[in-house]
Amino acid sequence: MSDTSTASEPPVVVGVDGSDHSFRALEWALEAGELLGAPVVVAHVRSDALQLGAARIASLGKEPELPDTVLNAVRNVVEKRGHTVPVRYSSLDGAVTDALPAAARGGRLLVTGSRGHGGFVSLLVGSTSRTLAMTAPCPLVVVPHEARTVEPTGGPDKGRVLLGLHPEETPDEVVAFAFETARLRGVPLEVVTAFRLPPQPGALLAAPSPALQVPPPLPEADDSAELLREAEREQEERLAPFAERWPAVELAPSVVPGDAAGRLVEGSRDAGLVVVGRHHRHRIGSLLIGSVAHAVLHHAHCPVAVVPPIGGSSGNSGAAGRSSRSGT
Repeated sequence: MSDTSTASEPPVVVGVDGSDHSFRALEWALEAGELLGAPVVVAHVRSDALQLGAARIASLGKEPELPDTVLNAVRNVVEKRGHTVPVRYSSLDGAVTDALPAAARGGRLLVTGSRGHGGFVSLLVGSTSRTLAMTAPCPLVVVPHEARTVEPTGGPDKGRVLLGLHPEETPDEVVAFAFETARLRGVPLEVVTAFRLPPQPGALLAAPSPALQVPPPLPEADDSAELLREAEREQEERLAPFAERWPAVELAPSVVPGDAAGRLVEGSRDAGLVVVGRHHRHRIGSLLIGSVAHAVLHHAHCPVAVVPPIGGSSGNSGAAGRSSRSGT
């Protein structure tokens, strides 16, 4: 049961359940729809009890007339807020992790809150958001709950887009999404690439036992500077075609040692959106998200966009012009 409109543009789909978390996601989705000029679909997966009741009524040969009170309440909130793009409402049946991806198929974005009803406050990201990050057919934006949100402070890069980039593994559509988002929002794009420092001499060996006197390893040349230059070169080459396609985007490349996730989480304190790619499939075929995306989803202080690769592939997917859709 749903309301429909004639809008033909791919929509921004937002999942709501009446919780404060979902209302934060709703506000973000409405702003994104206005920025993109895209319609917004407000989707609510009905409770198991309501679904069961409707099924029992239908089994008696009657047309179930069970109002979706959550969706009606959300509709009132949206109408009071006002909006400049078409908004339609959809009541869905089934499991949330199945129904929302189905509703978002062919969509511009799928937006959810970090937690819904029944979640423990101490848990930063709910199981539904984690599952959707692995299965959403379009970019998923997870909006953090209020306790985790930090209002961006002033400065020229306030509200910037923050992209986590592995030059060899991040698909083109992830990079293109970040560039187009920065262009639409008129903010800088900071690109974070991490590289591993070589282990310090002796770090891999414990002190020798008295029974086995092993001499300590000889000092090795510090090649961290060379690793930094190589990482900067790889990042620059990877970003070159995108910078050429989006010349208006102010690009701020950043190459850091060690932990990309930590840098992205820290940077999210004054960013408007963090963009990460979804991990490739495991060799046994199960869907995964990488460790960086997982950590950022759990700890970022601003909305996080998890962008799937086209066709479920991973790695560099070709020229920058081959990205599917722009995002926000």
